[in-house]
Amino acid sequence: SLNTTVSFPNSPAFNASTERWTIADPPTYIAAIRPGTEEDIGKVINLARTKRFPFLTRGAGHGYSASLGAFQHGLSLDLSQWKTLKIDKKAQTLTVGPGVTFAEIFDPLFKAGFYIQTGSCSCPSMIGVTIGGGIGRLMGKYGLLMDALQSVRMVGAGGKVMRVSATSHPDLWWGILGAGANFGVITSATYKVHPLVNNGNVFIADFYLPVERSREYFDIVEANYSNMSANLAQIMVASWNRTTSSVQLGGNWVYYGPEKEARKELAPVFNLNATSSTRIVRWSEIISSAGFDEFICQPNQPRSLFSLNQKIYSADGYQAGFEKIEKYFYDHPGGRDTTLVFENFPNQAVAAIPDASTAFPWRDFKGFIQINFAWTAGDDATAQASNKLGKELRNQFATTSGYSEKAIFVNYAHGDESIENIYGRRKLPRLAQLKKKYDPSNLFAYNHPLP
Repeated sequence: SLNTTVSFPNSPAFNASTERWTIADPPTYIAAIRPGTEEDIGKVINLARTKRFPFLTRGAGHGYSASLGAFQHGLSLDLSQWKTLKIDKKAQTLTVGPGVTFAEIFDPLFKAGFYIQTGSCSCPSMIGVTIGGGIGRLMGKYGLLMDALQSVRMVGAGGKVMRVSATSHPDLWWGILGAGANFGVITSATYKVHPLVNNGNVFIADFYLPVERSREYFDIVEANYSNMSANLAQIMVASWNRTTSSVQLGGNWVYYGPEKEARKELAPVFNLNATSSTRIVRWSEIISSAGFDEFICQPNQPRSLFSLNQKIYSADGYQAGFEKIEKYFYDHPGGRDTTLVFENFPNQAVAAIPDASTAFPWRDFKGFIQINFAWTAGDDATAQASNKLGKELRNQFATTSGYSEKAIFVNYAHGDESIENIYGRRKLPRLAQLKKKYDPSNLFAYNHPLP
């Protein structure tokens, strides 16, 4: 179509169509295409299949799996300009295109009187997050982001446009809900949204503790919040404080309800008498008010992530990991933009959905550990140290995770894990059958690919 454009290396358009959040383990491209229509996406897919050249779909450029590094000298299918956003107040639905990021839904949805479960930073593609599951602070109330999904439009491996839902291609729908990067190019997605509660206001409390009080804080989290209210969520971050030249622990709590209820729920934390701040913000401002979103969302940085799911909260595990990251900060000053993140999210609504109803394998998790390594470009020594420590910490945290083997959320996976650890042993046989049926040529083969 006239709206489809092609660009080549060393041009501004090409750079824009291949920009990534991380420059670690990069895919490489010989050209980029911005398709103007679904039909043109189908033509690209058909050419890729018949001419046997690789392509990689891009939404917001936030994919960071090391498995993407296997993609070399291919075509970027850039959908970052597909920014359709439609709210149907009567049906209580939101429809978005693959270029729409979380940052772009907050204000329109809030102004329309609704909210939805989202991820914890603003820059990824909403659809990109959804097809791996989509975790976040509201999953105790409403489930995973994919649990809000009602239907998608998708260009499949055969180049044809399909509407996929619980009643249209239900077998493929099952696979999209947890392994969606393996089957086609999603061009739009429709979600169920919820009317705002508490006038859309949420209570936020931040606590900051010096290194010597870390164990005390972890003990309180394990003892009081292992079965937390569906209205509550916490993200803990261990980071280097450049002002004090030491490690600090921060806890960011969000409560979806009145301040009085929040303070009652958080009494054990307030009783620590730690440095703290509280505020009431609109739902649409939660992520921007946390203070680290702008830093986290900077593109074109050397970054590497390692992660693990938690079925239980373990103060022993938290403290052991905290001590290792503290040593890393002292040994490798070039890695002091690294963060160790513990996400404590309630899972009532996630666990209430039958495990067999979707491909997603980890409905029993209650938390996530992320080690977000960052270093200066060219600092190979710190890069190597981060890779070594990331694997060590992942193995160490696995011993206190509550799982019998490593369980890793696909959106957080580093890319070196086994597919059993990512997709779950019991889900893989059915997923492998779906892959053979819907993508027999294995065109979608680079983002944590199925066998």
